[in-house]
Amino acid sequence: MSLGTSPQRMLLLLGLGLLLGGVGGVAAFVVVRLVGLLSNLALLHRVGFGLPDLRHYHPSPWLIPIALAGGLVVAGLAFWSPVIKGHGIPESIEAILLRQSRVRPRTALAKPLSAAVAMGTGGPFGAEGPIIVTGSAIGSLLGQLLPVSPAERRILLACGAAAGMAGVFDTPVAAVVLAFELLLFERSLRALLPLVAATAVASALHEVLISPHPLFPLARDLAVPARQLPFFAVLGLVAGLLAVVLNKGLVAVEAGFRRLPVPEWLHPVLGALGYALVGLAVPGSLSVGYWAITDAVNDRFALGVAAVLLVGKTVSWWLGLGSNTSGGTLAPMFLIGATMGELVGSGFARLVPSWHLAPGAFALVGMGVTFGVGARALLTGVVFAAEVTGGFHLLLPLLLATAFAEVVAEALLDERIMTEKLARRGLRVVFDAQSPLVAAERAEDETVQVPTLRLWPRRGPAA
Repeated sequence: MSLGTSPQRMLLLLGLGLLLGGVGGVAAFVVVRLVGLLSNLALLHRVGFGLPDLRHYHPSPWLIPIALAGGLVVAGLAFWSPVIKGHGIPESIEAILLRQSRVRPRTALAKPLSAAVAMGTGGPFGAEGPIIVTGSAIGSLLGQLLPVSPAERRILLACGAAAGMAGVFDTPVAAVVLAFELLLFERSLRALLPLVAATAVASALHEVLISPHPLFPLARDLAVPARQLPFFAVLGLVAGLLAVVLNKGLVAVEAGFRRLPVPEWLHPVLGALGYALVGLAVPGSLSVGYWAITDAVNDRFALGVAAVLLVGKTVSWWLGLGSNTSGGTLAPMFLIGATMGELVGSGFARLVPSWHLAPGAFALVGMGVTFGVGARALLTGVVFAAEVTGGFHLLLPLLLATAFAEVVAEALLDERIMTEKLARRGLRVVFDAQSPLVAAERAEDETVQVPTLRLWPRRGPAA
């Protein structure tokens, strides 16, 4: 038995996983369409439900009052449900650790609505954070309505979160890996079975309701010969440094907002003003930017354009997320990492033209590694980058670059974007765990050793 869970109980969890997969897939469809509707109305002044392509978008100064209005709406929703602030995954972790995986039902409505308003009015975020929070809230609510244990409620929360992510991006394996790396704090069959069921159903619904194609499709094969792998090790070092800059920059901007002599509810409005001003100069930094990620992995940007977009997206994301507005982190970090990778790959291609290096491959690897290392979800970044592009043949350079990047991040970062807020609140989450190599088991007294989670009070005053 998996952690003492009977086959009948595992069958129940499997059935609930299937249910959450269906709910998560539909919720993902609704969120994506809502973001598309608001983006078309606010930015392009037309009615449409698809995520707009902003390649040739040239915003007028009207972008500023539109973004400010969006910031006000987000601030108002934050009064009703304070947990919507930020990108949401730290709040899901906190619910797991401190509230026995209980999430308030209103979160399932407030988070996607606030994030859709922020993104629809130009916010430089992604849809993954909101839908993960929505899915986790639905899974938690189901676990509160049914007679389940806190551990089983945690599994249902993780199933809902993974289903939401798979429903948005059609990444069933990456969603399972994300749940294991950040949310479950458990390695067991009783957790794996409902998780894979939930993500499979949600991904199938994505293909039916949203698109049967990868979100960032590759226009050509980007196979990397073994002799080119050392270049990706160097890319990993650069990606590790970029992850450090992104983490430390965000922490600094958040601290700057906390020191402002204005009420906290005004912070999302000021953040909206900031990313709107950046958007006037760099339109590609606005909204979800999926089109820009696709262009980067297909090497469609000139070097100057890629560099400007990297800086513009970074600054606008810092200002937006640092102001505690509502939005996700994965898509912005993907775009930032992809443009960095394209720059590095183009530099190598010009330095050694006879090696026939593909800058698009560097962009794909750069986006997966930057997110994975920046969020301390290493395998999630690797698998996600492969699934969302169809570039499974790049798993080897993805893994190699991730290893080198993590060495840099471990040396220079104490916390990552998913745990920094918790550390500031006085909790340090330690994900590393060790189990005995040999476990003794007797029929009359079964003993199971599982990885444990430690919460250490932060010493000294909060940063």
